[in-house]
Amino acid sequence: MGVYGEHVLPRIIDKVCGLKATDPLRERVCAGLRGQVLEIGFGSGLNVPFYPAAVDGVTAIEPADVGWKLAAERLADSSVPVERAGLDGQSLPLDDDSCDTALTTWTLCTIPDASAALAEVRRVLRPGGTLHFVEHGLAPDEKVQRWQHRLEPLQKRLVGGCHLTRRIPEMITTAGFTIDEIDAFYEEGTPKVLGADSLGVAVAP
Repeated sequence: MGVYGEHVLPRIIDKVCGLKATDPLRERVCAGLRGQVLEIGFGSGLNVPFYPAAVDGVTAIEPADVGWKLAAERLADSSVPVERAGLDGQSLPLDDDSCDTALTTWTLCTIPDASAALAEVRRVLRPGGTLHFVEHGLAPDEKVQRWQHRLEPLQKRLVGGCHLTRRIPEMITTAGFTIDEIDAFYEEGTPKVLGADSLGVAVAP
């Protein structure tokens, strides 16, 4: 990844994604998490303050060592045990049917093979387990879509492979999940090309 990807980018993401404007979205997406939780793209632990009381423990998948170090203070303030168990969401070091719920927040945009990661999430979730997600992706408006396609090559280079045009709901259903709840909207205070969000809950078969 180089010095920028390993040391600089995780700090930028911690600041940008840690803006107070994202707190209500994190609170919404974390509501309903329970039992043993798998979090793909744990980052610097920005979701930790929003884990509900029903969470028994969290298995964190995070490739960036710097991100994990930045999470230390948030983890120290939380009563929920969190274990970093892997670096790659595309290949989870977990048994089948070993988690009750899963969480992704602005993560599926950067995983090289997001479909493989979703298949892995489905594998480790118990039948009827839920995937809670808030992700940005392809906008509903054609004008915004055109700009997303224009800017995506630059976005991928600057933001660790982040895609702007992934069809998040379609990817989740193609992986075998049934979407139970979904809210599609433009994130307030964010350019539309970056903030076409989908927030919801999907159920594993």
